[in-house]
Amino acid sequence: MTTSTMPAPLRLGDLEVPVPVVLAPMAGVTNAAFRQLCAEQGAGLYVCEMITSRGIVEGDRTSLSMLTFSGVETVRSVQLYGIDPDTIGRAVSILCEEHGVQHVDLNFGCPVPKVTRKGGGAALPWKDRLLGQILTSAVAAAEPFGVPVTMKTRKGIDDDHLTYLDAGRIAADTGCAAIALHGRTAVQHYSGRADWSAIAELKASTSIPVLGNGDVWEASDAVAMMDQTGCDGVVVGRGCLGRPWLFRDLAAALTGREVLTTPNLGDVAAVMRRHAELLGGWLGEERGCIEFRKHVAWYLKGFAAGSAVRSQLGKVSSYAALDALLGDLDPTEPFPVAELGRPRGRQGTPKRVVVPDGWLSTREVEGALDPGAEDATSGG
Repeated sequence: MTTSTMPAPLRLGDLEVPVPVVLAPMAGVTNAAFRQLCAEQGAGLYVCEMITSRGIVEGDRTSLSMLTFSGVETVRSVQLYGIDPDTIGRAVSILCEEHGVQHVDLNFGCPVPKVTRKGGGAALPWKDRLLGQILTSAVAAAEPFGVPVTMKTRKGIDDDHLTYLDAGRIAADTGCAAIALHGRTAVQHYSGRADWSAIAELKASTSIPVLGNGDVWEASDAVAMMDQTGCDGVVVGRGCLGRPWLFRDLAAALTGREVLTTPNLGDVAAVMRRHAELLGGWLGEERGCIEFRKHVAWYLKGFAAGSAVRSQLGKVSSYAALDALLGDLDPTEPFPVAELGRPRGRQGTPKRVVVPDGWLSTREVEGALDPGAEDATSGG
């Protein structure tokens, strides 16, 4: 692909995503309200927060409450994680049969210790045979419903334990519809730069669609990633924090239209109000406003809004209070262009990946897996 050639729609089995953009699940962020907000801005595939397979199988209330979808979501997409093939297969069947889910993504990229220490997330692809068993089970469970299964992974645990090329081969062999690669190792977490060359290498080595993830901060980054790697689509995570209009820009850039990236503070305030309203519609006004508080700093990043109004916005619990505070902002203040192309969210530093004892000594599973990795607590 070159910048003068528009990318083809993303095909996942029988499912077609006209604009090849996927919203990455982010714990505590990509709930139904945020996904609707993004979908109102542009086009793409919007994936629910990560849910544990055991949570679905056991009917955990928290897990099931996350299976809420807005009317504008044309595809019900859910990300699962777990380490037991049977449990994941049963969860996929439940999602398809009882909840009308139309796309299932399996997470093998989460680097947080509570997941990796029990062999889940980014730690699991090291056990390549187990990875194949999980994917086989998920694909078989989804097949009667015509639901595509995809997987997301990282380059590996660290530079000495890379797994992404094996994962691509296994995903293709087991019938997955696509594989998404975050161009960092688990050790890197979100630090440093994403290695887009690994995405290109994976694309060249597998027959199924490849989605690229990592350092897509602007629409131009998505175009550059697809140019440089040949990937079939992009996965966007932290780049849209406080900037749901990024999906408008992505849809424009990938369909040859003008990209508008600089809303003034009045425009941003209107999006903030809409976000809080959607959260309130889902959770109730007070709880929705409380949930909205975490987004304030992301929305106002780089703007000159004073510390007093920022602090008060971080305490709102009603629409009236929110409206009064948003009304104090200068609606004509231009977008802080210095923020364009800069990382959003916490970058952090490289961290040792916590894995089960002896996990890295062999790629075979030795002994019983820790059932705690199928914990019923969802949300990432």
